[in-house]
Amino acid sequence: MEKEHLIEIANTVMPFGKYQGRVLIDLPEEYLLWFARKGEFPQGHLGELMELTLAIKVDGLEGLVKPLRRNG
Repeated sequence: MEKEHLIEIANTVMPFGKYQGRVLIDLPEEYLLWFARKGEFPQGHLGELMELTLAIKVDGLEGLVKPLRRNG
């Protein structure tokens, strides 16, 4: 896990779906688990960031990511 990825998770906005407009770290864990259960995270970098976000939430490490937000 690289710092650049943590910064992206803290600032990247979900571009579609039920939680469109929310920053990745603010997505509900249940929503990320739904993608994991289906085995269908989006392709590419967004999917990688969403998988990392799930791992961070499962491990209770959200506190490391939230201070990296650009807009508080």
